Amino acid sequence: VVVVVVLNLYPMCVFSFFIKIKVMDMLHELFVKFDDLADRHGCYKVETIGDAYMVACGCPEECPDHALRIANLAIDMVRIAQQVISPLDGEPLRIRVGLHSGPLMAGVVGRARPRYCLFGDTVNVASRMESNGLPGAIQVD
Repeated sequence: VVVVVVLNLYPMCVFSFFIKIKVMDMLHELFVKFDDLADRHGCYKVETIGDAYMVACGCPEECPDHALRIANLAIDMVRIAQQVISPLDGEPLRIRVGLHSGPLMAGVVGRARPRYCLFGDTVNVASRMESNGLPGAIQVD
């Protein structure tokens, strides 16, 4: 599981309506690039929540090289984020990435708006790796 967070996003949201639209455009650009990378590496985007992007490999379909795929994806995500420019300061985006591999529970929950969700320590550890990581780096456990 890989969890990625865009740094310094929320301070951008206190600016004008024009800047807020530019922030949404920037997030869209970044997440479309991440979606393309996930597909290229045979990984599955689980969800985006605000400035966070979660992707997994080895579920819903098993694959023997899931760890290699997700690690290569994480490397490419750091590289491609540097190609997206912040509308606030004109600098390349900086992201933090957390990666952890292990067992998890996965399934579809909900009826009105069903979602494929991941649960378990693997997800929690990947999230903690991200939140304790360094900008532009991949924190692995």
